[in-house]
Amino acid sequence: FAAPWWIIAFALLGTALLATLGVIAGLWADKFDQMAAFQNFLIMPMTFLSGVFYSIQSLPPFWQAVSHLNPFFYMIDGFRYGFFGVSDVSPWTSLGIVALAWAGVSLLALRLLRTGYKIRN
Repeated sequence: FAAPWWIIAFALLGTALLATLGVIAGLWADKFDQMAAFQNFLIMPMTFLSGVFYSIQSLPPFWQAVSHLNPFFYMIDGFRYGFFGVSDVSPWTSLGIVALAWAGVSLLALRLLRTGYKIRN
């Protein structure tokens, strides 16, 4: 491992981000099929456009720009830095963007919970 502390940081933030997205999906979905739709139409495309299986440098310029709007890209890039010491973006930038994405998703989840969105008495 090139930088184990970066691996731990991105593992914790990535877990928190995905767990919070799961809370939002659980509040939103009425049926199991809607949970699957959340994963298939939100989580999977973000994962595939994050550069997990390839370098985003191999994408056309438009899709590179779209990938840079994706917080999953920064999460994966931070992991890559932790494991190999190589990244497309500074690990500090990646950490900041993933933390901001988690904060935004957490605020949304808290708002949904506070308002009682689809929560039964």
